[in-house]
Amino acid sequence: MRSPQAHAPAASPSAHPAALVLHSLQDLKQLQKRLAQQRAEAEALERARREAAAREQARHRLFELAVGPVIPLRHHGRVLLQNDPPAPIPYQHQLDEQRVLLESISDDFDVSTLLDTDDALSFRRPGISVEVTRKLRRGVWSIQRQLDLHGLRTDEAREALGQFIREAHKIGLRCVRVVHGKGLGSPGKSPVLKGRVQSWLVQKNEVLAFVQARPAEGGAGALVVLLRPSPG
Repeated sequence: MRSPQAHAPAASPSAHPAALVLHSLQDLKQLQKRLAQQRAEAEALERARREAAAREQARHRLFELAVGPVIPLRHHGRVLLQNDPPAPIPYQHQLDEQRVLLESISDDFDVSTLLDTDDALSFRRPGISVEVTRKLRRGVWSIQRQLDLHGLRTDEAREALGQFIREAHKIGLRCVRVVHGKGLGSPGKSPVLKGRVQSWLVQKNEVLAFVQARPAEGGAGALVVLLRPSPG
């Protein structure tokens, strides 16, 4: 014998209409809440935009409000002036200076006859007294700038020295030091640059005299150089 529950019909979706209506009302309320929130945000953005526009307009009118009413000047015609062209780069002048710098110092110049045969082999131009080199050796002139030639090849050292002496003289320096090294790291432990530096300095018209530096200033590895007064 079958149970009465075996023939009970299955529950259909329309069996509980009240539950479905309640669910739809909740969705509607949530939708209305979202729409209200979006409208509030849009109104806040629009209000902020209007306030920013009002501030910008007030800023533009600040000058007008400060000076009061203005009357435009009559048009008298205007001439549009062209901007000054940039100054030309003196390439040729720069090349000429470099050429003079390279040609003014020779590696074949014999300086041995021009050096004073003292312990330090100092140099002074004709007309410069021995007292000048003595003062230079005593440090009467303070050293204002230094050039270190360590690690440079001969051609690099020659160009660096020429440029250094030229620039130092141009800006009015009187006493400089040139460090050429003692040659301890050279083959044969001989100072390769020392003789060349002496020869190069003698060929520079800006140089009046030079002496070997005092021990505290480099000793046999450096020269103290006295330059002519700058014409400027």
